[in-house]
Amino acid sequence: MPGESGLKKRLWILLFLGPSLTGLLIFILGPVLYSLGLTLYDWNLLSPPRYVGLNNFAEVFQDTRFLQAFEHTLTYLVLYVPSVLVLAFGMALLLNQPLRGRAFFRMAFFIPVVSSWVAVSVIWRWIFNPRFGLMNYLLGLVGIEGPGWLFDPDWVLYAIVIASVWKDTGFVAVLFLAGLQGIPGIYYEAAKIDGANARQRLRHITIPLITPTTFFALITSLISSFQMFDQAWLMPERFARSGASVVMEQIVNNAFRYQRMGYAASMSWILFAVIFVITVVQLRLQRRWVHYDL
Repeated sequence: MPGESGLKKRLWILLFLGPSLTGLLIFILGPVLYSLGLTLYDWNLLSPPRYVGLNNFAEVFQDTRFLQAFEHTLTYLVLYVPSVLVLAFGMALLLNQPLRGRAFFRMAFFIPVVSSWVAVSVIWRWIFNPRFGLMNYLLGLVGIEGPGWLFDPDWVLYAIVIASVWKDTGFVAVLFLAGLQGIPGIYYEAAKIDGANARQRLRHITIPLITPTTFFALITSLISSFQMFDQAWLMPERFARSGASVVMEQIVNNAFRYQRMGYAASMSWILFAVIFVITVVQLRLQRRWVHYDL
C-alpha cells in the first residue's frame, strides 16, 4: 500500500473500513432512519403499522405526562450539571496536588463511576430511608427533620440528583485532572515571578486554560442529563414515581409497556431535537468563553 495512489488505494481503504462501515449502517444508521419513518405510523408490534402522519407529534405536545416528565428532566439538569462540574473541578484541584497516597484517592473517587446503578441504587435507597437511613440520621443530629426522600414525590428528584452527582463526579474529575496536567508549568512559573498569589493564578491561568475541558464536560453532562433513566427507574418507591418521571422513562413505557412504537419514536426524535439545538447553541457560545491559549 505505501506509495500507491488513485483507485487502487481507495479500494484498499474501503476493504479495511468495510466491516466497520457495514456494522455502522446496519446497527446504527439503519435503525435511526427507520425510527424516523416510524414516527408517521401507529404500530403496536402485533398489527400492521397504520399511517397517521404528524398526529404522533401533535399528541406528544398535548400529553401532560410527557410535559411533566420533560419538566422533571429540566429540573434534574439544572441541579445536576452545575453541581457535578463544580465538585469535579474542586476534586481535580485536590487530586492534582503532590499529596501522599494520591493514587489511592484517585482510584477511590473513581470507584462509583464503574459501579452498576443497580448496586448504587440499593445503597442510596438505604441512605435515603426516612426511618433508618443515614441521611435523615445526620440531619437529625443538627435538629432537622428529614423528608421522605424516595417515598415523597416532592423530594424524590432531589434524592436522585444527590446520588447521580455522587456517582458521576469522579468521571468528570478525571477529565478536569487531565486538563490541569495539560497546562504548561511555565505559565505558573512566570506568574509566581510576577508576584501572583494562588488565587490569582487560579483565576487568570487555571480557569481560562481549563475551559476547553469544561466545555467538553458541560456538553457531555447536558446530554447525559437528558438521557437520564437508570436512577429514575430504580431508586423511587412505587408511590413516589410520579415525582421522578423523566423523558426516557416515558419513551420506554410507551414503547415496551403500552406498545406504541410510533409514539415512542416521536418522543425520541423530539428529545434528539432538543439535545441537538442545545449542543449547537453551546458550540456557538464557546467562542466567547472557551480559551485554547492565554
